[in-house]
Amino acid sequence: MEYKELGDSGIKTSVITFGSWAAGGWMWGGTEQNDAVGAIHAAYDLGVTSIDTAPIYGQGLSEEIVGEAIKSLPRDKVQILTKFGMRWDLAKGDFGFKTKDNNGHDLDVYKYAAPESIIKECEDSLRRLGTDYIDLYQIHWPDVTTPIADTMGAVAKLIEQGKVRAVGVSNYSVEQMQEAEQTVKLASNQVPYSMVKRDIERDVVPYCLEHNKAILAYSPMQLGLLTGKVTPGYQFGEGDLRKNNPLFSGDNLTRVNGFLDKIKPLAESKNATLAQVVLRWTIEQPGITVALVGARNADQAAQNAKAVDVKLSAEELDFITKQLNQLQLA
Repeated sequence: MEYKELGDSGIKTSVITFGSWAAGGWMWGGTEQNDAVGAIHAAYDLGVTSIDTAPIYGQGLSEEIVGEAIKSLPRDKVQILTKFGMRWDLAKGDFGFKTKDNNGHDLDVYKYAAPESIIKECEDSLRRLGTDYIDLYQIHWPDVTTPIADTMGAVAKLIEQGKVRAVGVSNYSVEQMQEAEQTVKLASNQVPYSMVKRDIERDVVPYCLEHNKAILAYSPMQLGLLTGKVTPGYQFGEGDLRKNNPLFSGDNLTRVNGFLDKIKPLAESKNATLAQVVLRWTIEQPGITVALVGARNADQAAQNAKAVDVKLSAEELDFITKQLNQLQLA
């Protein structure tokens, strides 16, 4: 495994970080807790020491699963990355979206990051995770109803109290990062980034490179699209967020699979899966610190971790990028 520091926080994370959104079941068609714990352990055995979670994933379930998984692991060898600022149990702040919980009940989710809410959320997360500190605490989405200075001031207090080691943001623009930095030193920004979603290269990546901020790329496999396993006609189950995603239908799906066919021989020549080549390309991109990758079972987790064993030359990376640059998606 390879490890990189989150900015200058002193916290080193594995470049493949375990993303536990799917482990919470929510929006992914359910979960099997034993499989999720086994997946985290399999990843750890291969050097994946960092786990990213959030309260909203399964409305606490993902954090509880992570907590169960790390009980038998040395706490000082594991980095817990979790989030705050999305409330499903309180109608305050900026309305986010309507969803359903794992039992099919309607939920309204709000983006809310007022100081008193953050303090409560931190205590709840610590309890669910079964730990007394969080390595990286990230605001999940911007909350337009709370001044950024108030939000970051509350996290700064949690750092002073030893409950949080470093603060990060997620889904923040460069301007929002600059505002946050007036109150607290940021370690990172967690943003969507994949072969077919590269818009952060215009502004977020240059800013983070210049100011030594880590970028945690989420959905590097674009919700499974880049595995090559989702082909035209694929049927998603009820409750799966990909069911109505335009990338998974029509010409887009056909074109993405056409691109994957072009890099498949490269993967085969390295005895690697398409997914492993995709992940290796991702963590080789300028400014990208880690790739957050989910896994539902131990085998998937092991396959993800072994992406670091795939070596791509400068020429091979350039070949892949050139093919991507020719990809036209609607």
